[in-house]
Amino acid sequence: QVQLVESGGGFVQPGGSVRLSCVASGRSISSDAMGWFRQAPGKEREFVGGISWSGGRIVYADSVKGRFTISRDNAKNMVYLQMNSLKPEDTAVYYCAARSRNGVSTKQYEYLYWGQGTQVTVSS
Repeated sequence: QVQLVESGGGFVQPGGSVRLSCVASGRSISSDAMGWFRQAPGKEREFVGGISWSGGRIVYADSVKGRFTISRDNAKNMVYLQMNSLKPEDTAVYYCAARSRNGVSTKQYEYLYWGQGTQVTVSS
């Protein structure tokens, strides 16, 4: 019903910044809470941050608070993840997800639609 495509990943040095984008197609996501998740090598997928349908509530994992910022532009059907002060442990495949409900959830199983992910590698 909805397709999500992430972009903006790549190689970045520690302390650097990168902005990930997620564009949705198929239908409007203006009523969907959106989430960002990541999966590092050898680890399970984990919650990074989420944003409610209106942008009125935003939540982050403790590991990224103060460094990452989620925003959305419903007119463009897009969600963003600004990543600053990157650390090697931020290296992961980053996924955009749509919940198909209004409120933010930190649980990956509550998100119905997923992108294919974009690789972010933080290394010298």
